[in-house]
Amino acid sequence: MHTPVTSYAEAPTNTITASNGVAFVYRELGPKGGIPVVLFVHLAATLDYWDPLIVDAIAKDRHVIAFDQRGVGATAGEVPDTVEAMAEDAYAFITALGFDQVDVFSFSLGGMVAQALIAAHPDLVRRLVLTGTGPKGGKDIDKVAGPTYLDILRATLTRSDPREFLFFNRDKVGKAAAKAYVERTTGARTENRDAPMKLRGFQTQLKAIKKWGRSTPHDLSKLTQPTLIANGDNDRMVPSVLSEDMHRRIPGSELVIYPDSGHGGVFQFHERFAPLAAAFLNR
Repeated sequence: MHTPVTSYAEAPTNTITASNGVAFVYRELGPKGGIPVVLFVHLAATLDYWDPLIVDAIAKDRHVIAFDQRGVGATAGEVPDTVEAMAEDAYAFITALGFDQVDVFSFSLGGMVAQALIAAHPDLVRRLVLTGTGPKGGKDIDKVAGPTYLDILRATLTRSDPREFLFFNRDKVGKAAAKAYVERTTGARTENRDAPMKLRGFQTQLKAIKKWGRSTPHDLSKLTQPTLIANGDNDRMVPSVLSEDMHRRIPGSELVIYPDSGHGGVFQFHERFAPLAAAFLNR
């Protein structure tokens, strides 16, 4: 009997060509069968940017699939300049794998893509986890480029990973959590790593987020999927108040805000969040 891969660090990298002609690169782990959990990643991130402690906790009982969007990592093509186009690519990828229903775990830009996917294909997603993200037309989402470029500069000057500044508070606890998180995402998998994000693709993603922030809001009262929303209380990239805004507008949604933490609050509090997310997705 074939034993499923249970560690994200050991998940093989596969490719599938979808109906739109894009050859999507992806990794999967956990026991196959039933509805899979598809991971939607953040700005400037490839397959290697997922926190293995959170992925492995979900994959203990579930088939988990992570993928590179068009133009990201080793997936060919150009990054789309709208979140809605990214959502259609995600739909093409999921249907190419033969699934007509999935659960979604998303972070940051990935959460915006997940919302756009549900708006266009409401029956595709059964359960939804939105972390560090905001709604279409959300206040100040269109200003994300400013802090992003500033923190990349600060990281460059200190020879640090930009995520240490972008995702975490710059206090003693935040700095320690940042180092641990970067080590988990860079040290767990040393071979067969993904291709890096291209600068042009990153800039296009920022433009797409800006458009998302300036667009007419979705009617989130139509979102019927059980939804878990989580963030830190000091998110400088996608303001934490937007998590509360989505919670108010999505019927029956659950909200968790972690104290003294930023955009990457779910990574800082992974010991509390990973089992919570896994249990929610297994309900």
